[in-house]
Amino acid sequence: MARFMPQERQVRQVRRTWIRHAYKGTRMSRRQQPRLIVQERCATGEGPLWNPFDNQLYWADIPRGRIYRYDPRSGRHELWLSGPAVGGFTIQADGSLLLFMERGRVQRWQDGQATTIIDELPAERSTRFNDVIADPAGRVFCGTMPDDQGRARLYRLETDGSIALVLDDLGQSNGMGFTPDASGFYLTDTRANTITRFSYDQRSGELSDPQIAVQLPGEYPALDGLTIDKDGYLWAAHYGGGCLARYDEQGREVDRITLPTSRVTSAGFGGDGGDLYITTAGGEETTPEEDPAAGGLFHLQVPAIGREEFRSRVRIGQAESGGDHG
Repeated sequence: MARFMPQERQVRQVRRTWIRHAYKGTRMSRRQQPRLIVQERCATGEGPLWNPFDNQLYWADIPRGRIYRYDPRSGRHELWLSGPAVGGFTIQADGSLLLFMERGRVQRWQDGQATTIIDELPAERSTRFNDVIADPAGRVFCGTMPDDQGRARLYRLETDGSIALVLDDLGQSNGMGFTPDASGFYLTDTRANTITRFSYDQRSGELSDPQIAVQLPGEYPALDGLTIDKDGYLWAAHYGGGCLARYDEQGREVDRITLPTSRVTSAGFGGDGGDLYITTAGGEETTPEEDPAAGGLFHLQVPAIGREEFRSRVRIGQAESGGDHG
């Protein structure tokens, strides 16, 4: 049974704030500094997702198979689920969670019970799902880590529980998001260090016309998870770069948040929309003395307004009810 744990004392004061980007031509603004709110020293903290059913922030420690949730009203967090590795998850229209796991397995978790939707995918027996996102129609785009041949894929889980291969030539599928008008879809390929924008057909779920929106030089720091605000700006984590960068629709970096740890993995909005939560990794690879903030969850108030993520509507036995955002 999950147990509430007192909020961890902040390991050290985060003194860094919104600073001037070192690259030429980027304008910066001063903002409130990111605050370390939970320190579980996650190996790979990922997938921060606001749950409107209980008004709490959920995130995963992928290799440890743990999902935590944080209550901003009390400042307390709990270990909500522990089991096999979970690469990503969505919130269903009925409030249950869809878990995307190793070997292509997909399960629904509700009231302490797991229901298997897909047992495995033959092409993913050596790997696992990574980032996932629900679309406006309730489907789920779900990407994978690279297999033994170095190839990753993007799938689309349909609302009837079937699954379709969308892309099979990725290096490492990662952060995803939709434009505010839902006409475009962004996909990160970490190995290629790119964010690609596609045209998106809401009726069919099809992607077309790929265009590189963001590309970082070299392999490291690497683009990781992302989220998109109501104005269409992308907030992309730079793994190994110790920052979260904000890009406009033309792919130009306009702002940057620095954090006191280098392995920044993802971000998500919650609360009233201006609450930005940032996940990090490295808790197993470093000691608290070497990197006190590694693997922690951060919070930052930003002037931008986030959007509530779409809910999945994958049918298990009978049709899910409720709208895209309830």
